[in-house]
Amino acid sequence: MATSTSTSSAATTNLMLAIYEKKTNSLDLYRPLRNYITFHYSEREAQNLDDDLETVKQLRSDIEKSTDSPPAKRDTLLKYFKCLCLMETRFPISPDKDHINSLQFTWFDAFKTKYKSSQINLHLEKAAVLFNLGAVYSQIGLSVDRSTVEGRKQAVHNFVTAAGVFAYLRDNVAVKAAAGGSATVDVSVECAGMLERLMLAQAQECVFETSIAKGSTPGACSKISRQVGIYYEEALAALSVPPLNYHFDKTWIAHVQLKASLFFAEACYRYSLELHEKEEIAEEIARLKSGISALSDVKRSTKGAPAQLLDAVSKLEASLNRNLERAMKENDRVYLQRVPQASSLAPLPAFSLVKPAPLDEIVDASKEKMFLSLVPDSSTKALSKYTEMVDDVIRTQAEKLQQGSELARVRLKEMDLPESLLALEGNVSLPENLREDVEAVQISGGPAGLDGELQQLRDLRRVNHELLVQTEELLQKEAQEDSQFRSQFGTRWTRPQSSTLTKNLLDRLNRFAANLKQAGESDARIERSVKDHSALMSILDRQPIEAALPTLAKPIMSLDANEDAVVGALKQSLRQLETLGAERAGLEDMLKEMKRKDDILPKLMTSTGSYEDLFKKEIAKYDHICEEISRNIQAQGQLLMQIQAQNDQFSAIFNLEDFKASREKCFKQIEAAIAKYREIKDNINEGLKFYVTLQDAITNVKQQCSDFVMTRNIQCREMIEDVQRQISGLSFQDRNSGNQSYPSVGQAHQPPRTMSPQQTENVAPRAQPPPSYYHPSPQQTDAGNVSQASRPQAPSPYYQPSQSSSMPGYAPPYGSTQGPSQQPHPPPYHAPPSSGSPYPPQQGQQPHQQPPTSYEYGQPAYPGWRGPYYNAHGQQPSSYPRPPYTAPSPYPPHQSGYYRPQ
Repeated sequence: MATSTSTSSAATTNLMLAIYEKKTNSLDLYRPLRNYITFHYSEREAQNLDDDLETVKQLRSDIEKSTDSPPAKRDTLLKYFKCLCLMETRFPISPDKDHINSLQFTWFDAFKTKYKSSQINLHLEKAAVLFNLGAVYSQIGLSVDRSTVEGRKQAVHNFVTAAGVFAYLRDNVAVKAAAGGSATVDVSVECAGMLERLMLAQAQECVFETSIAKGSTPGACSKISRQVGIYYEEALAALSVPPLNYHFDKTWIAHVQLKASLFFAEACYRYSLELHEKEEIAEEIARLKSGISALSDVKRSTKGAPAQLLDAVSKLEASLNRNLERAMKENDRVYLQRVPQASSLAPLPAFSLVKPAPLDEIVDASKEKMFLSLVPDSSTKALSKYTEMVDDVIRTQAEKLQQGSELARVRLKEMDLPESLLALEGNVSLPENLREDVEAVQISGGPAGLDGELQQLRDLRRVNHELLVQTEELLQKEAQEDSQFRSQFGTRWTRPQSSTLTKNLLDRLNRFAANLKQAGESDARIERSVKDHSALMSILDRQPIEAALPTLAKPIMSLDANEDAVVGALKQSLRQLETLGAERAGLEDMLKEMKRKDDILPKLMTSTGSYEDLFKKEIAKYDHICEEISRNIQAQGQLLMQIQAQNDQFSAIFNLEDFKASREKCFKQIEAAIAKYREIKDNINEGLKFYVTLQDAITNVKQQCSDFVMTRNIQCREMIEDVQRQISGLSFQDRNSGNQSYPSVGQAHQPPRTMSPQQTENVAPRAQPPPSYYHPSPQQTDAGNVSQASRPQAPSPYYQPSQSSSMPGYAPPYGSTQGPSQQPHPPPYHAPPSSGSPYPPQQGQQPHQQPPTSYEYGQPAYPGWRGPYYNAHGQQPSSYPRPPYTAPSPYPPHQSGYYRPQ
């Protein structure tokens, strides 16, 4: 045993334990192994493996010397253990005359060196190497400087790795070593388990030192300290019973016992600090007394303990007494609380921050390249055959388990269990698909949200109607102005009448108005449908929806009042059935785990008898699990018959058939409500799409009318200018000669009457703002700067349009003429064709994106109540630009299948 010291939280000195390695005698592995290879394989094979044999020999020699540093010892032990794992499956080492019987491994006990064990097998060798590996890890953990954070981390790592080594020794090797003959106590299962607990205690103690160093809360320190004490208590319990109670020196037992009590008292001390902060003085006093009592007891019972540990106990005891005196004074003067007995206190909370490190990867020899060629072909074939036998057993039993579980599920479904019992307790639930449908409806707003969507329809219909009125007023105002000037100037007013130019626009506006009227009728039908079916759909607004379902109630009158007994017996049977199902799952896991651990290759390579006899012996390991599976299936069959009888009695008492009928009726009502809600929701969504698309079209036409009115105003200014000049005596020829005309006195300078095509492009096709529901009419107030002195009776000056027209019935807005070689410039407004399409041609309409030509606004809006609403054939949500009035999506994306655009 080695010890080391470190500063504790209570300004005391803590000691820890390390383990010395086992000693062994010298042994030559090279010659016996090489002779075996030569005899059973060939000399050539022995020569090929000579390097591997030399490596094994050297590793065994290094372990025997044991003079290296702890890290070097650790590496040597790991390499040698992997070599032993590879040798175990290839070299049959046993007293048998046909095996390698000249290798006798001898190891001395690490704690009582006068005892030794000798065996002619590799199990003792592996157990001893593992023990030494754990001992070396403990030495490395003890040697680091625990006064630093990094040092404590290294100590924790080495102690938990040592714990993992001893756990691996206990679980995988110790039993085999004991079965191979007399083995020393230090490699027994009991000793390996005790050393694992001891290493975990010291690792947790390092964590406690870290928590104190970084100033953790008293509550956290108390939990960590208590877990340290628990680990020491578990190690002490193992040291107090055979075979360890007389095997270890008394100083070991005293050390572990003192540490267990010390950290229990430390936990009481830290916990009392937290209780003092909470002003729980009574429990604080009880905890402090409990810690003092533990320290007093351990001081009387431990003799020969190190002075440092006894000093630590005394200092902690002084701190406990000091706090106890203060707490008792405060309780006597202020709190006057009753102090509970220590036996009535709850156990102190504990929290483990360490666990044994897994060793499978550390000692895994599957990637080693030694002795790869020494797998006998007969052993390989025999192993494959045995594996097939095991797979067949597991497959057959797994099918039985699955069939049993499926049978139980189907029978319970037929009896409507446990749903009927849950209904009796008020826990009624919808079928999964119906519940998902209801959740989707409620997420989308439910029937209560339809009023808001109907209001959206009304708002959109109003906005469209206002746009139509505004557009018509634009054309009416322009026609009135044109008629006024025509009556004022008579034959001099030569431009075409407005009615001949606006016919197509007015026709389109009339068709829009007719569509809007028919849309209003469809909206009214939707509103009537919502009103008529509100009672049906109101069930969808219930939250939770299960509140609308009928419940199963006890009968009002009972002859023998045995309802509770019947229900209790049925519940008990269902619990038993559930237990059987859990057992089946455990049995299946046991089969898989047994197969995973079933490695008979070493036995195959060491077997001298018939493989068939070995297979029968090994496959018999699965017999007890197969018997358990058969008993489980049989017990389930009997239990299902009992449940059937109990369920019949339950159904008769509680009139279960009527409950099922009312429940199914409620389910159908919910389904009908969902179907009607979807129908109305789809109609509303179709209406919203119609109004949004119609608004885009009306806004486009309104913009065209505004452009038309602006162009007519420009023509009007030019024509009034020419009429005024004719009246003033200016000739039309002077204007054609290119001489500059001068305005009359008081008249502002006018720009040239004629414009080039480039100027035309800068005037007519003006930048247009995006469409809006409430798009204002263009203000036609710019009347020019013509002097009112020359014609006081004339309104604002305009100019005369050119006499040549670029399109039938409509004059171009500018008086410029173009030669044959010039590319004609499109006018700012193209009169739409006389076809029924609601949109003008695409060309020449750069500022505005036209809706797709598939929207037939000239057709009736509603083919019928059951048919598509609003005549939106082929519409897609992305086929028109986003309007300023955004209709919310009817369902969240990917919520359910209620609304899918086709």
